[in-house]
Amino acid sequence: MPNLQPDSLFLLIKSLNRVEKRHFRLYTSRNQGTAGAKFIRLFDLMDGMKEYNEEHILQKEKSIKRSQLPNLKAHLYGELLVSLRLLHRDRNQDIQIREQIDYAKILYNRGLILQSLKILDKAKTLAKENGHFILTLEILQFEKSIEARHITRSLKGRADNLVRETHFYSKQISEVIRLSNLSLLLYGTYLETGHVKNEEEEKAIEKLFRENLSGINEQQVSFFGKAYLHQAYCWYYFILYDFTRYYRHAEKWVRLFEEHPEAKKEDPFLYLKAVHNLLNALFIIANDEKMNAELKELEKFYRQSAEYNENLQIQSFVYLYTAKINKHFLEGTFTEGLKIVPEIEAQLKKYQQFIDTHRIMVFNYKIASLYFGSGDNETAIKYLNRVINLKIGHLRSDIQCFARILHLIAHYELGNTEILDYLIKSVYRFLSKMEDTDAVLQEIFRFLRRSLSSRQQDLNKSFTELRDRLEKVSHNKYAKRSYQYLDIISWLESKIERKPVQEIIRRKFLQRVKRTTGR
Repeated sequence: MPNLQPDSLFLLIKSLNRVEKRHFRLYTSRNQGTAGAKFIRLFDLMDGMKEYNEEHILQKEKSIKRSQLPNLKAHLYGELLVSLRLLHRDRNQDIQIREQIDYAKILYNRGLILQSLKILDKAKTLAKENGHFILTLEILQFEKSIEARHITRSLKGRADNLVRETHFYSKQISEVIRLSNLSLLLYGTYLETGHVKNEEEEKAIEKLFRENLSGINEQQVSFFGKAYLHQAYCWYYFILYDFTRYYRHAEKWVRLFEEHPEAKKEDPFLYLKAVHNLLNALFIIANDEKMNAELKELEKFYRQSAEYNENLQIQSFVYLYTAKINKHFLEGTFTEGLKIVPEIEAQLKKYQQFIDTHRIMVFNYKIASLYFGSGDNETAIKYLNRVINLKIGHLRSDIQCFARILHLIAHYELGNTEILDYLIKSVYRFLSKMEDTDAVLQEIFRFLRRSLSSRQQDLNKSFTELRDRLEKVSHNKYAKRSYQYLDIISWLESKIERKPVQEIIRRKFLQRVKRTTGR
């Protein structure tokens, strides 16, 4: 076991639930005997800490020498992993298959070749049935190695069958790898640059996508190949602003898992990602009825996620509460949405070590938008400051940009005119560092810089003029991203009509529902 970072063991212990802790104590007492007592004492001490403190351990447990602690921690870390593997093996078929491969290796090394082949054959059947192609290929390679070195009196045609199977699964693995690589490339592109901003970028994304799909028969790929194919299509159409096709592939992705429930159990994370994309697509295309139905399914999955593992529960929380906030944005129920903020804060605090900075930034921006929409500009500013003060380079520069604009507007709403000039210059500096800004951002910033210090009667005219310009710009394909993060037109209408922005958005939602459904 390699040397660990000071807090690696502590984080692992803190991630354990009550059942896992009990199982570890039983496992240690059974396998370590009296020697295991020292591990348990170290485990109990670290489990009781709120923060890792090495000096506290040495003071509380005199039997542990400072020189012994690194090795003891490394050994404890390894024992915890073994205990967790034993406890969760029945829920993870890939762990069971690897275990059978290990058993076959042990038997082979003892000269029990036929017994080894028998176990490998059972493991291969299980791997095939559940789409574990890499493990299937590993087993095939092991079988070929045995057949090439020993006279096993195998069935006629055994060599041909092994070669044919190896070729087939190599091809399957190659396709899954290519499609998962494409999906990851598109995701990375989006995180760095966001949606396409001009025709040149659109052509570059199209070229990347088509080149990576070249030679793949989309109708004949395996289950996980199809899942990654739909994921890649989702990112492709999302980046291109083609939200109708984005929705269609997200729905196909979810339905694929529903048609194969065993795959949902085998890779619940990939299924969860599909549901998240479907909910996001429904939010963008404003299909509230279907969004509510899918949200109920995700709530059910979230309640069951604790039965799988902590990581799945964390990811379920992130996607569920992102969708809940989006639902309030869509329906214009910002004040109602504030009720879930304490739940989000509590979970973010609980899982702060396990949620990446990008997700935390998005939550802070969305919560700030809830407060802004409900008219609580002071609290909105508090959350926007969390986004603005993050040191994350160019990651999601679009959100960082809109956070600064919303921050400026919130201060304007509060009447903080003495700092508006400073904030306008700050936003300008940030925008100037961005490689590009779309037409919406340019119009908004021109207005903010020119009009926020105007007299009220002049300002009302400016609000109307900007709204009219933005409504024209909204037809520009490459300007759509701005409306996903900041409903500036509704804010302008709220200033023109002198009504809360929440009331404007709610009215639009109800009008849209009436038009589409007659409700």
